[in-house]
Amino acid sequence: MRLIGLAVVLNSMSCRIRFCLALLLAIAAVGPPTDAQQATRISKIGFLATTTEPIAAFREGLRELGYIERKTVLLEVRLAEGAVERLPELARELIALNADVIVATNDVAIASVRRHTQTIPIVMVLSSDPAGAGFVASLARPGGNVTGLSTLSPETSGKRLELLREVIPGLSRVALLWAPDSRGNLLDYKETEAVARSLHVELQSVELFRGEDLDRAFSVVTKGRAQALIVPVGNPITVARRDQVASFARRNRLPSIYGTREYVDVGGLLSYGPSLPAMYRRAATYVHKILKGAKPGDLPIEQPTKFELVINLKTAKALGLRIPPSVLGRADQVIE
Repeated sequence: MRLIGLAVVLNSMSCRIRFCLALLLAIAAVGPPTDAQQATRISKIGFLATTTEPIAAFREGLRELGYIERKTVLLEVRLAEGAVERLPELARELIALNADVIVATNDVAIASVRRHTQTIPIVMVLSSDPAGAGFVASLARPGGNVTGLSTLSPETSGKRLELLREVIPGLSRVALLWAPDSRGNLLDYKETEAVARSLHVELQSVELFRGEDLDRAFSVVTKGRAQALIVPVGNPITVARRDQVASFARRNRLPSIYGTREYVDVGGLLSYGPSLPAMYRRAATYVHKILKGAKPGDLPIEQPTKFELVINLKTAKALGLRIPPSVLGRADQVIE
């Protein structure tokens, strides 16, 4: 009986030993946890802009795609605070951080980043003419490290002048405040000039190169006795100082039309152009595709397909203008 009991004990110990050996072999086969298993890698996105406004819409786009800031993605924001000349320095900062992708919001920002890197993917948001500026080979096949969205739609420039003519039937002289350094603004000028000739309206060209030129530009507009003002999309100087621009127009009783609604929100009369928040949200989709492995050079450039007309009736009343029902009926939004 003792021998039988001892055999049972030895057999039980042998089973336990075999089980332990099998467990150790299984652990060895799996190996230690990898870095990816220990922690999910956080992608780093650079964001270069002239003002703060675009960030909220871009962040919203990231959230809609499932990203959580500081958990799955880190957003490094650099703002020029209206000083366009600071963009090259801020671009170098983002490149030094070795971001996975950099979002550049306007032509100056895009050129600043592209000048210092041909490897980090760049997502444009408001490029006025990316192919003409040399940022990409073509809209369909960008090539290189740049892709994103363009505001390129020169036909809307003539539409702005036509809208002003509807609001001011006797319109004969209009000032165009534009940036010759912007390829898109150059196209806007040419299109507006052609429509002005067809409508027998004299177009006053007021060129703006730097923020310091704004007061001089205002003086040129008033001395030229313009009856209305057009400000196209894609000029970072006027975007950053849109309060000043809209205030100048109201103070001088100048009906004005702008390329984006942001001017109308601060007292401009009319705007006709693409929705900037929609474009910033869409830029997040480009970032998402790149972080998932897409090559920027293979992603076609998108252009706006929907344009919104926004009217500020408070400003119209202050200017003593009656907006025709035919124009009001086409408005996407009316501020009362």
